[in-house]
Amino acid sequence: MGKIEKDATSLGTLKPTMSSDLIVQVKKGEPAQELSYQEAIREALREEMIRDEKVFLLGEDIAKHGGAFGVTRTLFDQFGPERVRNTPISENTIAGAATGAALVGMRPVAEIMFVDFSGLAMDQICNQAAKLRFMTGGQCKVPWVLRMAQGGGAGKSTAAQHSQSLEVWYAQIPGLKVVMPSTPYDAKGLMKAAIRDDNPVIYLEQKFLYPFRGLVPDKDYIVPLSKCDIKRTGSDVTVVASGYMVWHAMKAAQQFESEGISVEVVDVCTISPLDEETIGSSASKTGRVVLVAEACRSYGPTGEWGMLVMERAFEYLQAPVVRVTGRNSPVPFADSIENGVWPDTEDVVKAIEKVMSY
Repeated sequence: MGKIEKDATSLGTLKPTMSSDLIVQVKKGEPAQELSYQEAIREALREEMIRDEKVFLLGEDIAKHGGAFGVTRTLFDQFGPERVRNTPISENTIAGAATGAALVGMRPVAEIMFVDFSGLAMDQICNQAAKLRFMTGGQCKVPWVLRMAQGGGAGKSTAAQHSQSLEVWYAQIPGLKVVMPSTPYDAKGLMKAAIRDDNPVIYLEQKFLYPFRGLVPDKDYIVPLSKCDIKRTGSDVTVVASGYMVWHAMKAAQQFESEGISVEVVDVCTISPLDEETIGSSASKTGRVVLVAEACRSYGPTGEWGMLVMERAFEYLQAPVVRVTGRNSPVPFADSIENGVWPDTEDVVKAIEKVMSY
């Protein structure tokens, strides 16, 4: 773990590979500050801890060390050991303690270092936290947030056990909400909404996005936990994407602008519950759909999105739906082949060309 932690905590010094100007979510003239994705999450945690004394943090090395990716850095100094708590190296304990605290009225935000490790806590997450409100007829609430880093592209060579995209593990469990922000604006707004929600929320952070910067409003705001966000409007083709893939979709859309092809980009920032209306309406409008996700193709999120398009917009389609996904492979350690596992901008460009050829 030593090498991984060293690489991960230095992410704040990396420069993003795509311009934050691609996605602007702050209204012109609105008071705002430029924050990284990492800083936006930290600001959301800080503001919610000030707003509500029931909010506290727990996880491995999150106190003075600031967590594996530095997100909670400085919060220990401000709030102390009662509200920023280190835990044993036990994912099952972290999830179970968060559930217990939530049941007695607290609002814990727990961190599991990598989503890959969360399999060790599946019983607490999926059989306990997700179901207790239903099993008690609403008498019990489980208002916790579980933060987990996932995906590839940062801290190179983290290999097969630290690089997976596993949002579908949790999206298919009734009782859990699953969010995956793609921008600093969304990272802050979704975190604040997740903390205030009375249900357990899985909050997934794509590792490569931590240094990405963007404008974030100074005001208190939330991003709803039930909506997709149209990052770019268009009329010729819809690209549905999530997480880091939203940036590839935006870059591809920008390339087609000079060719007179109008690309709409729909960001599935809430994976579950899925905003069927926004995806279906966009597909019906454009008649051509490309689905982009970092997760593996087999049984991945694009399969669910594609079926939704067929159910909601089949009669409007002018071309077959095209998927762009990660390979069905464990993530290699070697840099020379690691990058071939995940989609990039060129893959999205080729997919758009394909649907436009019909």
